[in-house]
Amino acid sequence: MESFKTFQKLRESGIFTNFIKQGCDVADIIQLLPDNIANQIAAGEVIQRPASAVKELLENAADAGATEIRLLITDAGKALIQVIDNGKGMSETDARMAFERHATSKIRNIDDLFRIKTMGFRGEALASIAAVAQVELRTRREEDELGTHIEIENSRVRKQEPCAAATGTSISMKNLFFNVPARRNFLKSNAAEMRHIVEEFIRVSMAFPGIFFSMTSNGQEVFHLEAGSLKQRIVQLLGNSYNAKLVSVHEETDYMNIYGFVGKPETARKTRGDQYFFVNSRFIKSAYLNHAVNSAFEGMIAKDSFPSYVLYIDLDPSQVDINVHPTKQEIKFEDEKIIYAFVQAAVKHALAQFSIAPSLDFTLNAEIQGMDAVSKPFTTDKKDAVASSPLFKTFSQKNQAHFIEKDDKTGLSHWKDFFKPAGNETTGTAEPVTQPAAPVLYSLRVLPDTPLLQLHNTYIIASTNSGFLLVHQQLAHERILYERYGMAAHGQHMATQQSLFPVNLELTPADAVLLNDLIPDLLAIGYQIEPFGNNSFVIQGIPADILPGNEKHAIELLIEQFKHFSSDVKFSKREKLVRCLARQQAIKAGQALTQKEMLHLVEELFTSNSPNVTPTGSPTYLEFKEDYLDRMFGR
Repeated sequence: MESFKTFQKLRESGIFTNFIKQGCDVADIIQLLPDNIANQIAAGEVIQRPASAVKELLENAADAGATEIRLLITDAGKALIQVIDNGKGMSETDARMAFERHATSKIRNIDDLFRIKTMGFRGEALASIAAVAQVELRTRREEDELGTHIEIENSRVRKQEPCAAATGTSISMKNLFFNVPARRNFLKSNAAEMRHIVEEFIRVSMAFPGIFFSMTSNGQEVFHLEAGSLKQRIVQLLGNSYNAKLVSVHEETDYMNIYGFVGKPETARKTRGDQYFFVNSRFIKSAYLNHAVNSAFEGMIAKDSFPSYVLYIDLDPSQVDINVHPTKQEIKFEDEKIIYAFVQAAVKHALAQFSIAPSLDFTLNAEIQGMDAVSKPFTTDKKDAVASSPLFKTFSQKNQAHFIEKDDKTGLSHWKDFFKPAGNETTGTAEPVTQPAAPVLYSLRVLPDTPLLQLHNTYIIASTNSGFLLVHQQLAHERILYERYGMAAHGQHMATQQSLFPVNLELTPADAVLLNDLIPDLLAIGYQIEPFGNNSFVIQGIPADILPGNEKHAIELLIEQFKHFSSDVKFSKREKLVRCLARQQAIKAGQALTQKEMLHLVEELFTSNSPNVTPTGSPTYLEFKEDYLDRMFGR
């Protein structure tokens, strides 16, 4: 330790700098970075965007014992982020020391790293913020007459003086990345950065339901969260629709406790919905624990759906390592298998306790009970008629199943005709079956007198001169809509049909921020949506080719899909919107189509630019060639 202190004194004296300047050895190229540059580099780990600073400041306020925390934002945090709390405040010395690197009130020795029970502890957050922004701090303890006012810019203290201040702390961060233009240029639009801020605000405020939180953006209050129960906080943040759709989870053991709420099966969504895990009041991301919850819902929701939940795990801090990632959102448990089993069992028990778990129902549906086959007696005449039929005999007598008689009346005798060539020659050929068809522009000229067939209300079968095509109606329509919306979004605006009765839309604050960002792009595609008060909107018009009557649900689903769009591939906002709309508005599998509708769908598919695949690369149709069919039957 003494040697380190000596090194520090030598460094501060400038002896190293002078030594290098004197050129004692021109081969020496390693230099010590100035503190302000070192802090800017460290800031890259902790402060990646305005939302990162919001998270750190809110967590510090919660750790200070505040009962009221207010967040003020200007220009999505680029111009101003201010957090005001009524916590215990700081002394003059603590206020100055808080901006030094590795300064913290929570760690005294190395063992304390494994007993972290508070939120912020890295000792780098305020130093990192002060390195990339202009910071102003006002703080006062209850026992002090005067507080402390400090201004810091580029890691240098510009002013420190006593001041009048309320008990607690107010910290303002202005002009983020003003001294690092390259990093500032990488920030997204105000709407995009605002979404990240709202996301962090929700996570911190959900972790502390007993604290009052408010958030104001550009002078308008976005959140006003009164202190209350956990359920009240969830409803405040996620919407009133959850009020009657939450199932309480509460299990306690000597090893760990778990509590919170899961949504009833009807709240499950096709995209990752509202899913929050907290460990010792710290929000975490864990695919492992998420799988535990999903497995508890097995049999109650569709396989491609995701349950909603807000779950809190409390356990001995020594059983978890929270310092494996700079943002502390990824953690490591000492025994993951125990945690997994406990979470799964707790959710299953909660669902069963509230009679939500699946059960066997041996009663007949009322519609089935009303059918003739059930309601009317099976008379002797009917029994004799059935017993004398050839089909009954072949399945009721031994060794007779292969003697099923041919019956031309079934209409299946001409099944081979289906595969015969129809019409004129096609414009080309495609690849064999099981492979995505090559982009051959088929035309309805090949189908002049042959009707299209729909199989299982999902596939369309169309004859060609060399076999037949099997078209997936939903994927085909998704390709058609993707190109249509894509052209509209990039200049060829779609027509709008005005709503006779405009639809009001109430959203959560987070979703309202997102929709405000999407309105210009939705307008290009044919939606006319206008803000109508705080978190409210009016749908005045929809695209001309969409049937009216489901506008509200369509927009809510669009927002949900957009929020949880796959992050594996980076798409622009407009591209994500087009893909989400195409997927949402496409004809669904299982929908019956008329002959006219099928013809129109097939014709539009093969006039598109890439008819053979969806935007995600799935085949829209497969071609079965006649020679391949012959080989299947050994011909």
